[in-house]
Amino acid sequence: MNSSDLKERIEFALTNIRPYLEADGGDVRIVEIKKDTVFLELLGNCGTCPMSAMSLKAGVEEAIKREAPEILHVEALNLMHES
Repeated sequence: MNSSDLKERIEFALTNIRPYLEADGGDVRIVEIKKDTVFLELLGNCGTCPMSAMSLKAGVEEAIKREAPEILHVEALNLMHES
């Protein structure tokens, strides 16, 4: 499989979960794919919502891994991690 096929499968996964994000005024876009990691940008309310980390892990990451099992990590570049 080539990288465009991988990106298409990830986009397909995001398309499936996007209505749930949009319902809360948010969205997500692929910034970069490196080996087994997808880097995303959370958009709209998803970029500032305190529940974004949970949404990313429980929804977005699960959807991506279902369509592209070779992806092991999903990172949001603009997600604020609490220390």
